[in-house]
Amino acid sequence: MLLGAIADDFTGASDLANTLAKGGMSTVQFSGIGHEAADCEAGVVALKTRSIPAADAVSQSLAAARWLLDQGCEQLVFKYCSTFDSTPQGNIGPVAEALLDLLGGGTAVVCPAFPGAGRRIFMGHLFVGDRLLSETGMRHHPLTPMTDPDIRRWLSLQTAGEVGGVPLDTIRSGVDAVKAAFALNAQAGRRLVVTDAIDDEDLMTIGAAIAGHRLVTGGSGIAQGLPQNFRVKGKLSATPRDLPAVRGPGIVLCGSCSTASQQQVAVYAANHPSLAIDPSALMRGETTVDGVARWIRERGAQTPIVYSTAAEDTVAEAQARFGRAAVAAKIEAFFATLARHLADTGTRRIVVGGGETSGAVVEALDLSSMQVGREIDPGVPVLLGERNGPLGLALKSGNFGTADFFEKALGRVGQP
Repeated sequence: MLLGAIADDFTGASDLANTLAKGGMSTVQFSGIGHEAADCEAGVVALKTRSIPAADAVSQSLAAARWLLDQGCEQLVFKYCSTFDSTPQGNIGPVAEALLDLLGGGTAVVCPAFPGAGRRIFMGHLFVGDRLLSETGMRHHPLTPMTDPDIRRWLSLQTAGEVGGVPLDTIRSGVDAVKAAFALNAQAGRRLVVTDAIDDEDLMTIGAAIAGHRLVTGGSGIAQGLPQNFRVKGKLSATPRDLPAVRGPGIVLCGSCSTASQQQVAVYAANHPSLAIDPSALMRGETTVDGVARWIRERGAQTPIVYSTAAEDTVAEAQARFGRAAVAAKIEAFFATLARHLADTGTRRIVVGGGETSGAVVEALDLSSMQVGREIDPGVPVLLGERNGPLGLALKSGNFGTADFFEKALGRVGQP
């Protein structure tokens, strides 16, 4: 294993794995650690550390880093969301600082930019499309509301030291200029350095400039240039894998409430049976896994969708009555139990929307590792696991994917 990565959620892990596989690295996504390593050039460990207490996120991330280093990794990547999902208390800053300490110090890039998905950084500010991050739906995120688009300022709330920066003019001046800028930041004691990036060429420049860095942090976009660093050393031999198509019944499960997910649910539900999970009814015990599984069986040939995606006021009402954490945990547990039941009773294709939902589903399916195949939409690849036979999956972050993503993903994963 040449490159090891730690992702703070499961859709983020598959997003990064997709980027590395497209770059020509044989890539495997692992569900946590504690199992046998696979033969690959890039290994991505998926954790669920985005929204847990910072101390727990640090502990789990360090354990994953040590496991990856034991596999021989020359460089580590800490992957977080391209919308920098975090709170003023963490977890991005504390984890990044702890990983630097583990690796003996130095400086690490901070670059959540992902131009392919509309995430760009200019003057240290994160844009989503043509809007500042704080003007998007992310300002209403139930767990990590993003109310400040200045990544340097937001990160400084989470860290002990001063946060550095490299402006776009420097990036456009080339690899040597970027290397010099990192050196100046290091001399000034700035361990974490936010870099501007508005297109893929900027990310390739940054990637070449950080070839010698032990730690890289960012969204999946920052990894675009990393495979080439190993290729020029003659260390890569693989090309992206074509995974076998999985045949069997399919299901769409969506727990995300993002604006993009709401549109995707509406598009898919227009042509397929759909069942909305009311958070309040779920909390009261009126909605059960057995009941929903029965509903799915009666409509299985039509590839239905089950979703808890809802408008902000519906979600807010349930959170106010039962508590934010309790509602989130109940929804995750519901989808996890439902997915395990479906996989054990014949469902072979599972498409999941939402980072937390995806993590809960993969853990429930007990998939220690998954092969990474071709891209469905930017940031979302086909995944192949094993549970009672081949199991095809797609794990989509809430804001990712085109309007017709669910239909397209089921087709890419396999056939009925």
